[in-house]
Amino acid sequence: MTAEKEPRGVAGPLDQRRRAPAPDLARGVMLLLISLANTPFYLYGRATSQGSSHPVDGTLSERIVQFVMITGVDLRVYPMFAFLFGYGLMMVYRRQTERGLPERDAWRLLQRRNLWLLVFGAVHALLLWGGDILGAYGLCGLLLVAVFIRRANKTLLWWAAGGAVALAILAALTTLGALEALAEGESSPAGVSPPDFIYRTASEESTLTAAGLRMMMWPLQTILVQGPASIVVPVAILLGFWGARRRLLERPGEHLRLLRATAALGICIGWAGGLPHALAHVGVIDGLADVMWLFGATQMVTGLAGGLGYVALFGLIGHRLASRQPGPVQRSISAVGKRSLTCYLAQSVLCAPVLAAWGSGLGAQLNSTTMALYAIGVWLATVVFATVLERHHRPGPADALLRRLTYRSAVRSSS
Repeated sequence: MTAEKEPRGVAGPLDQRRRAPAPDLARGVMLLLISLANTPFYLYGRATSQGSSHPVDGTLSERIVQFVMITGVDLRVYPMFAFLFGYGLMMVYRRQTERGLPERDAWRLLQRRNLWLLVFGAVHALLLWGGDILGAYGLCGLLLVAVFIRRANKTLLWWAAGGAVALAILAALTTLGALEALAEGESSPAGVSPPDFIYRTASEESTLTAAGLRMMMWPLQTILVQGPASIVVPVAILLGFWGARRRLLERPGEHLRLLRATAALGICIGWAGGLPHALAHVGVIDGLADVMWLFGATQMVTGLAGGLGYVALFGLIGHRLASRQPGPVQRSISAVGKRSLTCYLAQSVLCAPVLAAWGSGLGAQLNSTTMALYAIGVWLATVVFATVLERHHRPGPADALLRRLTYRSAVRSSS
């Protein structure tokens, strides 16, 4: 069987040996954080605090886990994912045009990829996980590639800055509203909590009913929570476009001052923004429970800073590792990053049927501590799987399918 010949100008996936270490390391660790962030949603059958899926009670060890999660993980991971997503899109576009593919054809290739990602997300939500992020990022990719992929760097930064300022203003206004509500002794108005059907996607025992509930949840996730209306995700993707043009993660040695400043400032802002929520959740700060939802915008804007700080940190780590021979830990984590789509979907395969009520219902038996351990175990299972594939020089099945669908369409349209 012979390989299908590519027409001139269409570049296939990047040779694994030419990949810079930072993006793959960042994606690999990001998937651990995603597993930790998503699995508390399966702790169904108990009361949760406003604005989070963490139970309101627990032992000391559970409180410690909840504190760490709210401070450093919740709403801090998906901006990191969005930046890396935008970075990857621009890398593909740049590689196609450098190969000689006309800009219009490279644009079409990206849009085909985003459309297929939207399809992957819909199937993922239908079968396993209503909190899917593939559809949201595919939709954002469609919109942002259409408008910004060929815009100047200054334009990208101006629009990203405008979105960040809008978030900051919203955060300031909602914080003032929370303080006023506290001063007047008002409680949280009815209807602020997420719709009940969202939590029922985990607690529903009927497989078909749970699938229907997930498909009700998915459009909210795709458009509002992590889609174009979130502001955070479009801003992070635009910054990813800009970062890829500057090759921040491919040539981190040329941008050390920027990376160091972003890592230090971003992580400090991210953790400081999550700290009040964490302290209120574990009971160190009293009196905020009724207005905690009003601090949601503060979590979003500080989470954006934290996510960008994490990306910059991995740029610095990649710079330190670039001149060294990769060790087994680096190779294994990078193997996960190279197969990020497959490993992300594998998390749902290992979580939903085991933890949800329509499956074995283990989520009702776990607590915050044991769920965090389960999340780490799920990630480690994907590390083993990705490492085996890496040793056999095989891509992840889902990644290979997305590439095949994207590039096969490109081959047909170019021939």
